[in-house]
Amino acid sequence: MGQNVFVGNRVVVGDNVKIQNNVSVYDNVTLENDVFCGPSMVFTNVYNPRSAVTRKDEYRDTLVKIGATLGANCTIVCGVTIGEYAFVGAGSVINKNVPDFALMVGVPAKQIGWMSRFGERMELPLTGDATYVCPHTSDRYVLKGDHVSLVEN
Repeated sequence: MGQNVFVGNRVVVGDNVKIQNNVSVYDNVTLENDVFCGPSMVFTNVYNPRSAVTRKDEYRDTLVKIGATLGANCTIVCGVTIGEYAFVGAGSVINKNVPDFALMVGVPAKQIGWMSRFGERMELPLTGDATYVCPHTSDRYVLKGDHVSLVEN
């Protein structure tokens, strides 16, 4: 964990999670194994906060699945699931669920591609039927429709 990191009481942090400087992980956030939280990225836990209105009973769960990367200064709006090995670009705002292996950028974030477990962009279309073999690991990925899955060797 980096400097100036806050982790709430009702948080789950898996093994080998890296939380960089100036990140607050609030209640109802789950970070599975091998998640990377970049510097100054932001989680929320109340969808419509007001200073004068207590909404602790309205916290929304956020799940970040195994191997996902959350880039520097990105914002994760509560109540979403970030898929396995997904990659959220720096400064992006996530306000809906993110598929496994998806590359998301922008405000609000949109999917622009796919990322491998190794952390490099895969040469796959956003939708259709295709395969990709990672040149570094020989992992094989299959795109069917709008979903990428890893084929175990």
